[in-house]
Amino acid sequence: QVQLVESGGGLVQAGESLRLSCAASGIIFSINTMGWYRQAPGKQRELVATISSVGSTTYADSVKGRFTISRDNAKNAVTLQMSSLKPEDTTVYYCNLHQTSWRGTGYDYWGQGTQVTVSS
Repeated sequence: QVQLVESGGGLVQAGESLRLSCAASGIIFSINTMGWYRQAPGKQRELVATISSVGSTTYADSVKGRFTISRDNAKNAVTLQMSSLKPEDTTVYYCNLHQTSWRGTGYDYWGQGTQVTVSS
C-alpha cells in the first residue's frame, strides 16, 4: 500500500502564493506519476498538474503559467508552487500517485486533501 501525506494549504489573498507538498511512503515503483487534483463541492475532481518520474509535466489550462509542479524522486515527494492565486482556485486539493504493476494493473492513491482558500 501507499500512503500520501499533504501539507501546505491555507488562506491567502488574491495574487499571493502558496506551496503544497506531498510525501509518499509504502510500496512505490520507480516508474510512476505524481500530481495534484482539486475538487469543488458538487463538481468532479479535476487535474491540476502531474509530473512523471522522468520529469514530464502536464498542467490544466487554467493554471498554466501560474502553477509549477516539481518532485524529488529520492524522497517520493511532489510540490505544487502556486502563484498569482485567484478566488476561483479556492477548493480542496488532493495529492495523487499513479503507478502500474508489472502485470499492467494501474493503481491510484490519494491524499486526504488540503484546503486552499483565496480571498478577493
